Amino acid sequence: MAPVTAKSLEVINPSTEQVCATISIGSAADVDKAAVAARQAFNTYGYSSREFRIELLASICAVYQKRYSDIADAISEEMGAPTKLAVEAQAATGIGHLSTAMEILKNYSFEEAVGNSLVMKEPIGVCGLITPWNWPINQITCKVAPALAVGCTVILKPSEVAPLSAYIFSQVMEEAGVPAGVFNMINGDGPGVGTALSSHPEVDMMSFTGSTRAGALVAQNAAPTIKRVAQELGGKSPNIVLDNVDLEAAVTRSMEVMFRNTGQSCNAPSRMLVPAAKMKQAAAIAAAFAADLVVGDAKAEGTTMGPVVSEVQFNKIQSLIQQGIDEGATLVCGGVGKPEGLEHGYFVKPTVFADVNNEMTIAKEEIFGPVVVILPYDDIEEAIAIANDTPYGLAGYIQGDDMAQVRAVASRIRAGNININGQSGDLLTPFGGYKQSGNGREWGAHGFADFLEVKAVSGLA
Repeated sequence: MAPVTAKSLEVINPSTEQVCATISIGSAADVDKAAVAARQAFNTYGYSSREFRIELLASICAVYQKRYSDIADAISEEMGAPTKLAVEAQAATGIGHLSTAMEILKNYSFEEAVGNSLVMKEPIGVCGLITPWNWPINQITCKVAPALAVGCTVILKPSEVAPLSAYIFSQVMEEAGVPAGVFNMINGDGPGVGTALSSHPEVDMMSFTGSTRAGALVAQNAAPTIKRVAQELGGKSPNIVLDNVDLEAAVTRSMEVMFRNTGQSCNAPSRMLVPAAKMKQAAAIAAAFAADLVVGDAKAEGTTMGPVVSEVQFNKIQSLIQQGIDEGATLVCGGVGKPEGLEHGYFVKPTVFADVNNEMTIAKEEIFGPVVVILPYDDIEEAIAIANDTPYGLAGYIQGDDMAQVRAVASRIRAGNININGQSGDLLTPFGGYKQSGNGREWGAHGFADFLEVKAVSGLA
């Protein structure tokens, strides 16, 4: 459907800096139309049977599988994920969240007896979803799947920086037979569409993933209508390397996670904490890993690290790398500028800083690029204090062989997800953060809760 007012936006391929697509972007008037459609659809879909929604999710999964390679190609094109990552991880999360929601729905309990009452869980209504560019289809499906599973209708605003996979996903929804008004998508930017969506009186809840700054604006816009707001925001995740672990193995697996997706993950282990006596050794291992990365065009054979998503991100990362140098951190490898031989594209040198302290800008701010900072600690109490000395609390990482010690340290890290020795959660694991990293939880059965209201009916139990 054409927008109420015609306005186009060029999409840039970050590997080439060339225009790869032109999209139409919407406005507040388009949000009004979508809200009316979603509300009308909710009057029926909100009362649909569990069996109907299971069949609908199965149909969506089947069509998604048909378009799988198209979605992976789009992700490489729009945000620079290397082909292997796009196929094996980025696109895979989409079918993963959809099929997981379908399986959970089969046995999910929407009623329980509590005291003398029957407690019912019912769909909250019309849900506004705002998603980012870094894991585009992952963030779309981890919101859309549980929302549709419980009976909500949705209005999705994907990132205008990486909208191509979302466009294909909307085609998937149409081909799968999603009823009119149940799924609505509006391309647009934050001021034009995001603000209108988060403040709209017909929207019952907002689910937002993005920066903490933008998340605060969404919450402010939502406040006058007292709508529920679920947020997955920024991070500056600590990675504590304990003294008793194989240092080379620990640092290497940490770097693998950190540089995956070119460091553009909100839960990336960007602050590595190592025993002070092992700083030089850890830095050397990290530098060796960085040297082996093959930086290049996302679709080129052999590329293991693609570009960052945009010129804006490139410039921000360059500025923060320079700040790290200016503030006295030891530049172990990488630095400002593009890698040799890559004049075109938003490519960043894999960068490692050592001898960092938590007062430096690079230790405090979310860089969102292939930059890892290594901080020394003298004992485990200091390591825990440094780890928690941040306004964020999305994830934490611990490397160690003494599981009793690892468990004790994990219990004291103020973060929503703790990863031990490279082990991350699966699609059933609740994902979300403490403090300024957000509220609510996504993924698995926990991901259903934000889209449900709770009603107590006394006298039926």
